[in-house]
Amino acid sequence: MAEIITIGEVLVEVMAKSIGQNFHETGEFIGPFPSGAPAIFIDQAAKCGSKAMIISAVGEDGFGRINIERLTKDGVDISSIKISKDRATGVAFVTYKEDGDRDFLFHIGNAACGEIDEDFLKEEDFKDCRYFHIMGSAIYNEGTSRAILKGMELALKYGAKITFDPNVRKEIIDNDEKRKLLVHILEKAHIVLAGESELFYLTEIEEEAVSAKGLLENNAEAVIVKRGSRGTTLYTPQNTVNIEAYPVEEVDPTGAGDCFAGTFVGCINQGITVEKAVKLASIAGAKAVTKKGPMEGNTDLQELSRIFEEIYQ
Repeated sequence: MAEIITIGEVLVEVMAKSIGQNFHETGEFIGPFPSGAPAIFIDQAAKCGSKAMIISAVGEDGFGRINIERLTKDGVDISSIKISKDRATGVAFVTYKEDGDRDFLFHIGNAACGEIDEDFLKEEDFKDCRYFHIMGSAIYNEGTSRAILKGMELALKYGAKITFDPNVRKEIIDNDEKRKLLVHILEKAHIVLAGESELFYLTEIEEEAVSAKGLLENNAEAVIVKRGSRGTTLYTPQNTVNIEAYPVEEVDPTGAGDCFAGTFVGCINQGITVEKAVKLASIAGAKAVTKKGPMEGNTDLQELSRIFEEIYQ
């Protein structure tokens, strides 16, 4: 049975070929690539050796097949991925700006993963669960929101911990009700893995250290702030640790944060210390950006450990 479970979108990503492209002019795109933030996360957790499951849906089409084949190859339990005969697999289009920012255009709500609701969850799947991971991108409709809340309830019932990556996408978190749900999840999370702007967005506290301290005093055991090429900060009740980024040449940043989270949760699930897990996750996030495609840079624990030994021993 799965030790790590997540819920949410499995889709393909179609990516702009050149920086500076936009959606209102004709341009070249490449893909499809297996994607979806929860899918990237769970794929990497499995590659790190953990028993990992995703609850989702894809269409009975080529886009669904490319995802199912990738997740299966990397060891993910796909038994709770529904194959829809009525809806196509979701799609995300992405363009890249000169300043490093990205724009997304999602086809999710009316896709197969738009069918996800609380009825997708089976209580028996949660009996061996140690970590229930929530991606903020997965609250794209009322059904997935209800599914996540039920997942939290089941995870806590069986003694699992809640890990949370806000993963705020302006194209998805488009009203205050969704923001309130993210805040609710944040307050229940045992481990928070956030981008540096996301803590402020959810806590409305400008000073990051103060925001992290507030979460630690409430319910969190660790707060991890991801800064991409500028490294990572780990906040725990005992100390604060700044970890430098592993230097690489960036090709495509999409999915790096999801890969980071998958590595971290996959590692702590296997008894690796929090600080070492963050260092391994930092390496994994860096490796993720060296390949075109959200999952293409996902790296197994053996290779991550080899690089870790080179850096820290």
